[in-house]
Amino acid sequence: MTGRLTHIYRHPIKAHGRESLASVALSAGACLPWDRRWAVAHETAKIAPGWNNCNSFLRGVKSPQLMAMEARFDEENQTVHLSHPLIGTLAVNPDLDADAARLIDWVRPLIPDGRAQPVKVVRFDGGMTDNPLPVVSILSLSSLADLSGRMGMDLSIHRWRANFWIDGPEPWAEFDWIGKQLTLGETVLEVTERIGRCRATCVNPATGEVEGETLAALTQAFGHTDFGIFAKVVQGGKVAVGDRWSLI
Repeated sequence: MTGRLTHIYRHPIKAHGRESLASVALSAGACLPWDRRWAVAHETAKIAPGWNNCNSFLRGVKSPQLMAMEARFDEENQTVHLSHPLIGTLAVNPDLDADAARLIDWVRPLIPDGRAQPVKVVRFDGGMTDNPLPVVSILSLSSLADLSGRMGMDLSIHRWRANFWIDGPEPWAEFDWIGKQLTLGETVLEVTERIGRCRATCVNPATGEVEGETLAALTQAFGHTDFGIFAKVVQGGKVAVGDRWSLI
């Protein structure tokens, strides 16, 4: 079983925009570089050193408008450029206290009344992903097309906030890869588990509005709310859009 890598994405600030990449260099035992390096903690969070559960941070499931944000990270200047159709643009270095405060003020209008408000920017070099282990996420375009057909609507890839999108496999074949390895560009990845989903995937990322009950559709069709897989990097190397992937 083989196919091509079609998209690479990273999310420098967790839940605050997506960035398309042409290529990336992966390291063994690490997540995608600069993916979820920062996160915005809310006022009820109790932050511990290192990785923290996603419930401690602003997320699309609680604040749907966050899903409409775009991002670009300038690694040389350590600056994240953000844009949103309702609140405009912002450029910040999240490690600087003054810039972190500007980010919190900028994003505050997107947080619904009654929700915990943003108070602090947190950094974790291991990646503040939804998995405590350093993994990357891999999603299948054919599975997305199948779910889109079942729902009668064209589901954007941005609903799922993945690292890698691939073509080639039959719909949902990726769920049979748990414990198996695959090559991707110069790398070797080992699939560890399926990805359970939340209601953030019900949001249209073009508008930030809830549109399409993805969880209900998955449950009705398959009896679960899983979409995509996590994998750990066994052998590092360069990965680029258009690279071939293959099960080992």
